[in-house]
Amino acid sequence: QLQLVESGGGLVQFGGSLRLSCAASGFSLDYYAIGWFRQAPGKEREGVSCIGSSDTSTYYADSVKGRFTISKDNAKNTAYLQMNSLKPEDTAVYYCAAVRSSGCSPYPYYDYWGKGTLVTVSS
Repeated sequence: QLQLVESGGGLVQFGGSLRLSCAASGFSLDYYAIGWFRQAPGKEREGVSCIGSSDTSTYYADSVKGRFTISKDNAKNTAYLQMNSLKPEDTAVYYCAAVRSSGCSPYPYYDYWGKGTLVTVSS
């Protein structure tokens, strides 16, 4: 079964950190770029970060630049999003997505999507 499963979400205080994981099964992340997206209540889904299949290219939204770090461990078939200095406005459901491409794709052009993990940042 081809799927992505996110984990690592939860409740954290302002300024805290979380690391989200995105585990792939049924296919190899070696050939896939990974994107992280988030959707806050009442808002549209937005791109947060992306990493190319060979890990040489990364993208960050301005709102998270300098605070979030994306990475991918092809041996573990898992991608990560390290989130530091979290703010209440980072509260959202976070989704990972995979596209068979060397580079990132804009939303919604991804092949596989996870079901999301909730991140709540309290002030």
